[in-house]
Amino acid sequence: MARLLSLFFPGLVAICAVHGIFMDRLASKKLCADDECVYTISLARAQEDYNAPDCRFINVKKGQQIYVYSKLVKENEAGEFWAGSVYGDRHEDEMGTVGYFPSNLVEEQHVYQEATKEVPTTDIDFFCE
Repeated sequence: MARLLSLFFPGLVAICAVHGIFMDRLASKKLCADDECVYTISLARAQEDYNAPDCRFINVKKGQQIYVYSKLVKENEAGEFWAGSVYGDRHEDEMGTVGYFPSNLVEEQHVYQEATKEVPTTDIDFFCE
């Protein structure tokens, strides 16, 4: 949108204010299907309910499908977490909710691409609005 506006109004700068907080990193590296971590790795199904402890995580209901986008590389005694998105029952939830969840919570139903690219995590990976 900002790019489109700048075509019609040269010199116009779009400013977007985002309020949030950068949370502690859960890991320093993640595994992805591609270098930008945008492609879906797999489709998984939750085996039990999970209540998110903070804004980095997502709430999951047993039986809910989750699209997996990255898998954090486990460090020390930390749990193993994956990043994915879940969708609600209503159509207005089309964007889905994105966040982390414990990998032992789910069973992968279908692997689209192998997570072979090791990528460093960034602060934005743990940003909460």
